[in-house]
Amino acid sequence: MKPEDVVETLPISEWSGGIPPELQRRAADALEGGKVLFFPDLPFRLEAAETGFLDQTAASGERKNVSLDPRTGKLGGAAYEGEEARALAAMLERFGQQATGFVRGLIPAYAAELERARTSFRPVEVKGRSYSTRHDDRLLHVDAFPTRPLAGRRILRLFSNIAPDGALREWRVGEPFADHAARFLPRIRAPLPGQAMVMNLLGLTKAPRTRYDHLMMGLHDQAKYDGDYQANGPRADVTFPPNSSWMVYTDQVLHAALGGRFALEQTFHLPVEAMLHPERTPLRVLERLTGRALV
Repeated sequence: MKPEDVVETLPISEWSGGIPPELQRRAADALEGGKVLFFPDLPFRLEAAETGFLDQTAASGERKNVSLDPRTGKLGGAAYEGEEARALAAMLERFGQQATGFVRGLIPAYAAELERARTSFRPVEVKGRSYSTRHDDRLLHVDAFPTRPLAGRRILRLFSNIAPDGALREWRVGEPFADHAARFLPRIRAPLPGQAMVMNLLGLTKAPRTRYDHLMMGLHDQAKYDGDYQANGPRADVTFPPNSSWMVYTDQVLHAALGGRFALEQTFHLPVEAMLHPERTPLRVLERLTGRALV
């Protein structure tokens, strides 16, 4: 695989403003087709008072990322308190609002159903960290939430590299989702009768897992635990320099973060019905492969 096989570069340099319809169509087709949209000229500009947050100690020792819940305004994982914490939360809120407006302008069909989830600041260098295999995002994987079942809803993420020191955000992108699912589905055991309900009653999940969520967690885990696949599976390595942004369906695109520091990220959720090409979604792909409804 080559970087151009997995990345669609778009000439957009403003977070707001009119985007030509032909560029909107190109973006939607590439995004839903399983590519990373890359915006090399779309920086998120920090205000002068915010540059002090570009320090790897901005995250508390307990977490690698700082997160903002847009529903409550609560900041988590930060090493700051008081006015500094409020200023950092304001920076994340500003990024989240810009990202939300940008997605709505780029793909207007999403606007009515776009759900803004958590906003995160990822200050810590990816390289050199130590994690368990399941939690190591330097390994190729599709995103699935162990405690928050989505029942087919999409996971769309927009990132910006705000590193002040030239640090690249280094990624690895894997094979198309349909190929990946066909490869690993036979390894995933069916859930035990009543398993989803018991996990929910015990508080292990926030809602009962659907069969779709069970399969997505299985795909996530099977890929990470397969050392040969991680070493030799199809992939392309790509980099995102400072002052650039990129967007991707992380439930569809196999990805791994290999290196970098000081990135902002905004997560969105969308229903399958909001897609321009619902047949390309992980839900529909898995339903075709299994021959059954999964939600």
